[in-house]
Amino acid sequence: MIVRDLNEAKGTERHIHSNGWDSVRLLLKSDNMGFSFHITTIHANAELEMHYKNHLESVYCVDGTGSIEDLATGEIHQIRPGVMYALDKHDKHILRANDKPMIMACVFNPPVTGKEVHQEDGSYALEAEEA
Repeated sequence: MIVRDLNEAKGTERHIHSNGWDSVRLLLKSDNMGFSFHITTIHANAELEMHYKNHLESVYCVDGTGSIEDLATGEIHQIRPGVMYALDKHDKHILRANDKPMIMACVFNPPVTGKEVHQEDGSYALEAEEA
């Protein structure tokens, strides 16, 4: 059984900071669950273009509001607590937070190692240095 406390993981090597977001990776590839699980904060007023070419992601909004734009269709969906989206086609998108941070619970398949940050094209590399 794996039990981790979000507050205890903050500020450790599991807490990754990047431009416009930070993420606490509670489950990683090394946990051998077949997916990784993160609590990610999208900073207030952030606009992040992303394209997970190597991963599938599902995201559930816990707090805050914003939007996600599908760059293939131009369709914009509102994000608020209780809304889930899944990037089932490796969808290239823009995630925007309104004037307060958005707190998101995220699942990645394949699991991330824990060191990933977005590359220039908005993706994570398929493999990063093990945590």
